[in-house]
Amino acid sequence: MAVNIVPVINSKQKKQFINFEWTVNKSTPNWISPLRTERIKVLNTKKNPFYSHAEIQLFLAYNNDKITGRIAAITNQNYNNFQNDNAGFFGFFDCINDQEAANALFRAAADWLKQKGKDLMYGPMNPSTNDEVGILIDGFDTPPYMMMTHNATYYPQLAEGFGLTKAKDLYAWFVTSDDALKNVSDKMRRVSEKILKKYNITIRNLVIKNLKEEIKLIKDIYNNAWSRNWGFVPFTDDEINVLAKDLALIADEDLLLLAEKEGNPIAFSLTLPNINEVLQRIPTGRLYPTGIFKLLTGMKKIKYLRVLVLGVKKEFQFLGLGSIFYIETIMRAKEKGYLGGEMSWILEDNYTMNKPIEDVGAKKYKTYRVYQYPL
Repeated sequence: MAVNIVPVINSKQKKQFINFEWTVNKSTPNWISPLRTERIKVLNTKKNPFYSHAEIQLFLAYNNDKITGRIAAITNQNYNNFQNDNAGFFGFFDCINDQEAANALFRAAADWLKQKGKDLMYGPMNPSTNDEVGILIDGFDTPPYMMMTHNATYYPQLAEGFGLTKAKDLYAWFVTSDDALKNVSDKMRRVSEKILKKYNITIRNLVIKNLKEEIKLIKDIYNNAWSRNWGFVPFTDDEINVLAKDLALIADEDLLLLAEKEGNPIAFSLTLPNINEVLQRIPTGRLYPTGIFKLLTGMKKIKYLRVLVLGVKKEFQFLGLGSIFYIETIMRAKEKGYLGGEMSWILEDNYTMNKPIEDVGAKKYKTYRVYQYPL
């Protein structure tokens, strides 16, 4: 098959780039449509603050006049500055099951990054590790949770067929509320209470109406707690403000937790209702004419949660606050009628996070892979 790679240079092509996600995935089992407005927003280089320190070039693959795939090549100066690296990224990869088309797309991204002076390509990042990350390599039999990727089973073969190799695997864990409570023993609760009392630590809800002030506290903890993690890149003020405003629209305040020691914030945990339970009823991704009604009425019926992020300042990580947050979240979720949830994503070698998740009875049920390719 003759493959023609075309860089996206105008609004018509950009619309085609966005729409192809639905074209190729509408028949993929368990794929859930995102909102088109969200995809438009994340790719808006004028309004998305990510692009104040990043560049992106979109590409489409054609067979004659038919689009057969898409990819983005991305540079992220903040990542390279923080990690002391010289890497670029690919993202937003979608393709029919055709190795030639996939090879041409990966080559286009690699060549663009090489022209930008990069010496390694990671991906997929959509568009960074603070967004959707990785290709699903196992766990295809269930739908994704909010802000997690999902793809056809042949995607790993296309990536590896080009020559991409594993950089890092990311885990998603699942547990029901009942199973979690069975595994949270009285001893675990007593130990948690003892630690909080001994070190004069209190846990409170984040207050959504005070979002601007609360976000400053979270950003400081997040950038401290995650700084040693593989692939980490700090949020800018503008980036975390945009994300926080979006998440506040669906948040349950009782599941947004902040730990303070003598009034000083030292850790936080954000658990959110799985909005994908609602989005699966909006397969077109369009809010109008009926999608907005389904969204508004469906939010109150969500039964599962995603533990989106948990961070503990480095100097307090020896206290086991991750386990304490999980125990507190489990008890609150059960009281509010939630049936269970996902903890994701966790680096495969992050023992200090994976162990307490296992301790509450969670099972690793999905793996996402970030690939690398030398330029």
